[in-house]
Amino acid sequence: MHVLLSGIVGSTAYGLARAGSDIDRLALFAAPTEDLHGLHAPKDSHVSTHPDRTLHEAAKWCRLALGGNPTAMELVWLPDELYEIRTPLGDELIGLRGSLLSARRVRDAYLGYASGQFRRLRDRADGTFGADTRNRTAKHARHLRRLCHQGYELYATGRLSIRVEDPDAYHRFGEEVAADPAAALPMLRRFETLFEETPSALPADPDEPSVEAWLRRVRAHFYHRRDDAGAG
Repeated sequence: MHVLLSGIVGSTAYGLARAGSDIDRLALFAAPTEDLHGLHAPKDSHVSTHPDRTLHEAAKWCRLALGGNPTAMELVWLPDELYEIRTPLGDELIGLRGSLLSARRVRDAYLGYASGQFRRLRDRADGTFGADTRNRTAKHARHLRRLCHQGYELYATGRLSIRVEDPDAYHRFGEEVAADPAAALPMLRRFETLFEETPSALPADPDEPSVEAWLRRVRAHFYHRRDDAGAG
């Protein structure tokens, strides 16, 4: 497995971590090109806990990012100090991050994920549940707020800030919503309106040819025919 880019994501990257928070890592790797030619394609994602780490194969990561996936997108917008592995091909991808973006896909993905968080909150009823459920509810509320703010920033400006402003406000919002899940709805509706009324800095479609060219450079770099191993 050839890791091209790896970094710390999640609550640590957002500035929302507290004592006991997990450290989440996200990485992108290239499968040996020869392995892609057989009957059975290699596994394109690997997820582990203890440590918490997700790795996506280069092609899968590109498809996720081109679709606007917020979690995948983080990997090419991290502050420098949060990268643990950066290779030349990984740096090329960071340089191409604008090519991955399109207005509709960013809007649909971020608002879609935020709406999903709200549905989870709504299903938790009136807040009369145990401490563990309250903690999960507060976490979902923080995610909703972050997705709204980050998605709107990316949509409106073409840039993504990973670290949130005023982390304490996110935690206060989480506790408020844990007590009354309906309290999250005004924020979601406000950002739906903002997305609708704000002209986007992003193009209508991503620059897929540039991303495809990068992926082909990755495939060429990691192509080593096994029957050449003993040649010479």
